[in-house]
Amino acid sequence: MPDIEPFSPRGMFHEGWSAEVDDYAIVCGWALKGKLFIVGDVVGGLYGFEGDTGKLIWKKDEAHSGGLLAMSIHPNGEIFATSGQDGIVRILNCNNGEEIKAIKLGKGWVEHLSWSNGGLYLAVAFSKKVYVFNQDGNEQWVSEEHPSTVSAISWSNKNELATACYGRVTFFDIANKKTNQKLEWQGSLVSMQLSPDGDIVACGSQDNSVHFWRRSTGLDAEMTGYPGKPSHLSFDDSGMLLATSGSERITVWSFSGNGPEGTMPGELCHHTEPISSLAFSNKGLLVASGSRDGSVVASFLKNDGNGDPVGAAFAGDLVGDIAWRPDDCALAAINAKGVVTVWNFKVRTSSSSKGFK
Repeated sequence: MPDIEPFSPRGMFHEGWSAEVDDYAIVCGWALKGKLFIVGDVVGGLYGFEGDTGKLIWKKDEAHSGGLLAMSIHPNGEIFATSGQDGIVRILNCNNGEEIKAIKLGKGWVEHLSWSNGGLYLAVAFSKKVYVFNQDGNEQWVSEEHPSTVSAISWSNKNELATACYGRVTFFDIANKKTNQKLEWQGSLVSMQLSPDGDIVACGSQDNSVHFWRRSTGLDAEMTGYPGKPSHLSFDDSGMLLATSGSERITVWSFSGNGPEGTMPGELCHHTEPISSLAFSNKGLLVASGSRDGSVVASFLKNDGNGDPVGAAFAGDLVGDIAWRPDDCALAAINAKGVVTVWNFKVRTSSSSKGFK
């Protein structure tokens, strides 16, 4: 069983728990309404920790031969899915880690999978195609081949799925098995994030830019000048702010009013090395960032995208992923050495920075 160790957080980061997994931790998430925290490591190990204490509840070795690549937890928190280099998707029980279904897609890596907003469907990107399964793992739909490998997938609502590949974002109506919309742009798209209402599509590009479309108007625009690829994007729950990586700074674009076209973005300069993980809280304008330097910072933002840090801590090594608990009262980070750290937050019901203590 992993050792649970104390640590010394700062600001609004309050002491929680710390544990270790066997190898480089790459994916994590909260299940069972925050009662369970699931971690996956690079060699295929899966771990279920008690959310409040860090006690190891279950462990599954080598879930994917060759290595784990992705994980998605069902909205109800009772089941989750994983994929890896073995071309297999596994659906598992959150309570005990037991496998419910194994879906064999073929030889190749399965790098992207995502449960739909309502939990009816599981979308899986495999090479140039996207497969959609139901909760039982039965195939419901499969796309035609995309022009290139699918680089990102995201659900805009319970039935509509967006896919990104070189030069194109496509929206599919899964229930009616038809294509709703295609957004064209000549560039290699490496990441994608949709606004909560599904209208704004933001994509990080191989050419160190962020491209976005407004589906309702068909207009698009580009934000350039990033030192690196913006691989991490996150909208707040209102869709007003988009936080982006691409360097050691977080660049935040505001979609309020006529923005972000013709406006200057907000910038958060809290890290010394590039951002490696980025996530808004489930409610409000609190954004957490993890860096290759091992630091984790929580910042409260204003409507224009600028803001101030309200807490910081050191995760020990490159931060592989971060995850807010569903009630935003805890923040978890995993790192390249397999260390799992959870900090507790004391939150009042307030929409201002004074709501945190």
